[in-house]
Amino acid sequence: MGLLVFGGELKGPRMEQVIKECEGMPERRFAAGEVVMEEGGRGGCLFILVEGSVEILKQDFQINTVDSPGSMFGDVSVLLGLPHMATVKTLEASRFLVAENALDFLRGNPEAHLHLSKLLAKRLQSVTNYLVDLKSQFEDQDDHLGMVDEVLESLLHHQPKKAAPASSGGM
Repeated sequence: MGLLVFGGELKGPRMEQVIKECEGMPERRFAAGEVVMEEGGRGGCLFILVEGSVEILKQDFQINTVDSPGSMFGDVSVLLGLPHMATVKTLEASRFLVAENALDFLRGNPEAHLHLSKLLAKRLQSVTNYLVDLKSQFEDQDDHLGMVDEVLESLLHHQPKKAAPASSGGM
């Protein structure tokens, strides 16, 4: 099965550029074992890892660890206006730069915006691969596990409902 990735990391020289663009932003330090953000909570901030390592927990199950500088956390919550999907907890002393007004930060920093777009694309690819792996494992099952195939099929092809056009105001 593929690895399900949350948080997200990309390596390379662009990471240094993203962190450089963030110089002067507020900084937060967390000791080992501290919660950076909690599943279900709302913070509205984007956290950019400078140093340290964290674990990503979903319902108290560790689903990933991340230690790459430039990794971003809180992005889906900020972009979609939803509660945090997972808990981010430090595994060692860690330092983050914090974009308190994350949407304005992304609008004003194209390199960081591109970096985040690549992180999200990487996560989407990983989740899609994971779902396809699950689908192939259970598609021939005749019992209740066979339903996994149907559920995953609907997830893979789910499209959000289109919004109705706004009223033209009588034009």
